[in-house]
Amino acid sequence: MPEPKPNSSVPTPSKDEKSDPKGDAKPVTPVPLTPVAEIKANVQLIERAVSTLEPRFTHRVLRSLTTLRRKLNTNVLRDALEAVYSKASPGLAVLLAYIPPATKSSEAPMDVDDSPATATTPIKASTVEPNPEVDTYLRLLVILFLIDSKNVKGAVDLAHQTAERIHTFNRRTLDPVASKVYFYLSRAHEIHGDVSVIRPLLLAAQRTASLRQDADCQAVLITLLLSNYLSFQLYSQADKLVSKTTFPTSAGNPQLARYLYYLGRIRAVQLSYSEAHTQLQQAIRRAPNSKIAPGFYQTVHKLFIVVELLMGDIPDRNLFRDPVLRKPLIPYLRIVQAVRTGDLSQFQAALSTHAAQFTQDQTYKLILRLRHNVIKTGVRSLSLAYSLISLRDICVKLHLDSEEDAEYIVGKAVRDGVIEARVDHANGWMISHARRAEGAEGVYATAEPREVYTKRVGFCLELHNESVKAMRYPLNAHRKELASAEAAREREKELVKEIADGELDDEEDGGGMGDF
Repeated sequence: MPEPKPNSSVPTPSKDEKSDPKGDAKPVTPVPLTPVAEIKANVQLIERAVSTLEPRFTHRVLRSLTTLRRKLNTNVLRDALEAVYSKASPGLAVLLAYIPPATKSSEAPMDVDDSPATATTPIKASTVEPNPEVDTYLRLLVILFLIDSKNVKGAVDLAHQTAERIHTFNRRTLDPVASKVYFYLSRAHEIHGDVSVIRPLLLAAQRTASLRQDADCQAVLITLLLSNYLSFQLYSQADKLVSKTTFPTSAGNPQLARYLYYLGRIRAVQLSYSEAHTQLQQAIRRAPNSKIAPGFYQTVHKLFIVVELLMGDIPDRNLFRDPVLRKPLIPYLRIVQAVRTGDLSQFQAALSTHAAQFTQDQTYKLILRLRHNVIKTGVRSLSLAYSLISLRDICVKLHLDSEEDAEYIVGKAVRDGVIEARVDHANGWMISHARRAEGAEGVYATAEPREVYTKRVGFCLELHNESVKAMRYPLNAHRKELASAEAAREREKELVKEIADGELDDEEDGGGMGDF
């Protein structure tokens, strides 16, 4: 009987599949979508998010925005817009006015394989007007294309039109895309150089978002306003904004990291170094991976190092060996070395050499505060090295201007407890406690060690007493012991009574010899 022919609708196994003894088929490599098809798929996801009220589909679309941005060009945008909008749509005419005419079809977009294996069927034009979420998403793609094409003026105009259109809607499904529009609106103005112009617009949008309980827009707008204020060094207004607003707890880690960074900058300027250190540390932990966002990672660490130095700590040297941070932190490494050694000349040289970099990083004024830390470190080193040194020699070694400055600095260091010394104004000396006149009492001859020892002994005794009071025993455990002891006494009484009554015979008593 001849074998039946295989069905043409069922794929026949390949040679590799036949040779596989286990019968496991190899995974099929997915065919990559063209940019137009990818945009169309994103539009379907947004429509699904609107119909099911599930924002996770919109967030999935926005996460792919970075990779899709590299593939955008004139042909891709025109084909995508014509596929989504109807031909008579006014929105289509508005967006096509910002896109240059289409080029030749032979021009392939970046990062796209136009081989026959990846080709897809042409997408038919839509006859239905897209919903506001899809319209805002497509406008966002055009804004990104204009920014990348250096057409910043067009990006600013279209972003303002989109922001005004967003303000007319009160739809929670529009919030994730609207937050991206506000972000790139600020970015376009930042590139254009007139970021202060949009401050009233951002404040009005932030008030509207607060009234509508729009967490996505609130998080983005608060960070944009803080960035706007700090770029013009308006720290008091930024602090007032922080005190009058509440950052939404449902915000994502990237926005929270930016907010913590700006908050750390405000606290550092306000001399709250401990709080600034905590905020910056949390920003580093919340920030994306250093390979994903190296710029933010470097910026936060620059301010973090300066704050650590202002607190009197020396940053870990392994921090400067990080591949992402090694080159950008070279100027800050010079500052750290000068502060650690107390070399004022090295500090001034590093400050003058990298002044432009520090000004660009907005850390120059904070680094100027480190001059006093460098001098205190140098004075501490001199007090440990010399039991007696003249103020003139201190001026020479620390590169100070006059002996009066040296006397003031040494006196302040003594008052702050940085060094154990005193200033002899008549002779112009600094005398450390290692050199004392004969017959002077040492520190162990005073009552201070005895008082400290008494405090420690008292603390230990108090700790012991509190521990004894805090001891716990099983509840009613003593009653069990009393019951067992009472039962033993009862048994003894019964045994004595039986012996006295003669109820126990000799065999039971174990001492009788009557059988023999």
